[in-house]
Amino acid sequence: MIQTVVKRDGRIVGYNEEKIKAAIRKAMFQTEAGEDESLIQRIADRIGNRGRSQMSVEDIQDLVELELMKSPRKEVARCYINYRHQRSVARKAKTRDIFLEIINAKNNDITRENANMNADTPAGMMMKFASETTKPFVDDYILSEPVREAVRGNYLHIHDKDYYPTKSLTCVQHPLDRILEHGFVAGHGESRPAKRIETASVIACISMETAQNEMHGGQAIPAFDFYLAPFVRRTFIEELKVLESVTNQDLSDMYDRELDDYITRPLDFLQGRERLLQHAINRTTSRVHQAMEAFIHNMNTIHSRGGNQVVFSSINYGTDTSAEGRCIIRELLTCTYEGVGNGATAIFPIQIWKKKRGVSYLPEDRNYDLYQFACKVTARRFFPNFVNLDATYNYHELWRPDDPKRYLNEVATMGCRTRVFENRFGPKTSIGRGNISFSTINIVRLAIECMDIANKQERIDKFFARLDEMLTITARQLVERFEFQRTALAKQFPLLMSQLWNGSEKLGPNDTIESVINQGTLGIGFIGLAECLIALVGKHHGESEEAQQLGLRIVTYMRDRVVEFSEHYQHNFSVLATPAEGLSGKFTKRDRKDFGEIPGVTDKKYYTNSNHVPVYYHCSPKHKAEVEAPYHDLTRGGHIFYVEIDGDATHNPEAISAVVDLMDRYNMGYCSVNHNRNRCMDCGYEDATDGLKECPKCGSHHIDRLQRITGYLVGTTERWNSGKLAELNDRVVHK
Repeated sequence: MIQTVVKRDGRIVGYNEEKIKAAIRKAMFQTEAGEDESLIQRIADRIGNRGRSQMSVEDIQDLVELELMKSPRKEVARCYINYRHQRSVARKAKTRDIFLEIINAKNNDITRENANMNADTPAGMMMKFASETTKPFVDDYILSEPVREAVRGNYLHIHDKDYYPTKSLTCVQHPLDRILEHGFVAGHGESRPAKRIETASVIACISMETAQNEMHGGQAIPAFDFYLAPFVRRTFIEELKVLESVTNQDLSDMYDRELDDYITRPLDFLQGRERLLQHAINRTTSRVHQAMEAFIHNMNTIHSRGGNQVVFSSINYGTDTSAEGRCIIRELLTCTYEGVGNGATAIFPIQIWKKKRGVSYLPEDRNYDLYQFACKVTARRFFPNFVNLDATYNYHELWRPDDPKRYLNEVATMGCRTRVFENRFGPKTSIGRGNISFSTINIVRLAIECMDIANKQERIDKFFARLDEMLTITARQLVERFEFQRTALAKQFPLLMSQLWNGSEKLGPNDTIESVINQGTLGIGFIGLAECLIALVGKHHGESEEAQQLGLRIVTYMRDRVVEFSEHYQHNFSVLATPAEGLSGKFTKRDRKDFGEIPGVTDKKYYTNSNHVPVYYHCSPKHKAEVEAPYHDLTRGGHIFYVEIDGDATHNPEAISAVVDLMDRYNMGYCSVNHNRNRCMDCGYEDATDGLKECPKCGSHHIDRLQRITGYLVGTTERWNSGKLAELNDRVVHK
């Protein structure tokens, strides 16, 4: 006798014969003889009594077909078989439609979910085919029931869900020194230790490219200047040895000579050994420049993930005060300022200046001149962004200005905002660690569902009760994914789990990665704080102090709960100010369908990113900083403050430093600046002319705006989804 039924999505439910009777009845209605209730009941009784205790839906339907074929009503069997086929086609119709959209290279929110992916190329199409078929598999067969219902209900988004079955992790900060000094073996390739700056530059690229193929998130180098500085000196010594062979002089006393800086100068008025020294410096600087130029070029052209995407890469620098470190920084900034190809702005790597009082921020600091240069470069090229090592929550008690490895105790940022620093299970550091996975809660929907409660206090109380439920489900989902990820074998991630992740060097190829990955973080994100507050109290936090206090209370509650989750589950949980891209429109579209167009809440194509003041709200940079700053300490999984400035910023680096000053004054952790930049898509010409329609260089009308989408740059807005395009058009200047 049948007791339970295994549904197509893997769920097990109780047997219900009424569903069998209803299906047979529908088939009978399509025949001339019509309904025969007694036959329907006899068939249902035979199937229910003769079946196994647990059967699948498909097996039960097979029994129905057999019973109908044995009955006098064989025409009903034909109708039932046809009905069953039609239902199967209907279930597959959505997948078919999505595949046709990908095949026909349609520009929509499916193919433009990730602006860093070109879904029109063959490799991009294959990735989208795989992605769109894998997500339903995860929903049906991997997620637990409460999580599945939260996803279906539009309360929860699991980031990179298509990579879930691969057991891959999100991102990592590369300890590049390990690879440069010892080389590495990954897959079929092998790299020897670097000896000169050119090799070090290439290996830095290869490291990030290789790891990108093993992970579903971004790659970062936390101390680019410190890691590459030793190879400047080695290159300098190599140049001295060349001069020795040419001049037949012994210059070995210069090998370790302390240099204040590597500055190119003319040789005209120099004589003897000083001339040779300067010549070696000039040659070294030239080679460093070429190496940095190659690094940027490679990071914008080398593809990963099956040839579809350039590496989602980031580099942090600014606090190495040695002559060699300063040389790396200066030439990197110079190459960035000059641009790539025909002078185009480099999209990757995302460059991040480490702002530190006493090192790289104040006029008396050793690297202040380079900080000023960084602001000039940002004014033209958007990068570098700025991370604030002086923020109270970025302080490390072991950091010392005279420590040659102080970078080990410096926070580093990744991608559009990801932050990894605190660690319950190992050293407090960003290096050799990353995010394991993260998921985002739709707090706007939770607020909308409470809007019909007239009493404000009861409305807010109900919201917090619903928020707590969703936080609990999200934490459980992240733990379930971790339990799945930890079973992966080290050999599945040849580079990541041999030299990049802290502790991975102790793993054998067939060891699971469980013992090392718990040093990473599990992120609980949120989206649409502004819309959530409008739904609860009628205004967002940029325009109302009451709303601001409620917003801080909401995110503080999330922070407090993740601390509890960390204790309960023994993981590094954190709150993430989600960098919503495809998600910003996905949540909104469904909520508008379910609840209608609610002014200030669902009346746009997007929800505001995380805790930001809405992009359409007119306010000063100072006011925006005052509102958003307190959230940075609460969102230690990652956050960003950005300002939109007007006009041509190329000749206004002071505007950039003013934003960094706001970050310093208000204890914010990470910031960037947006400004107008036009790009001719035919010849690469760039300028900041407002409303440029025709390229002054080649006459083309194919002009696009170079803009950040969530914190990183995109070469063309043609790859933006409809939600982010709507947000872009709503952005106003902060002044």
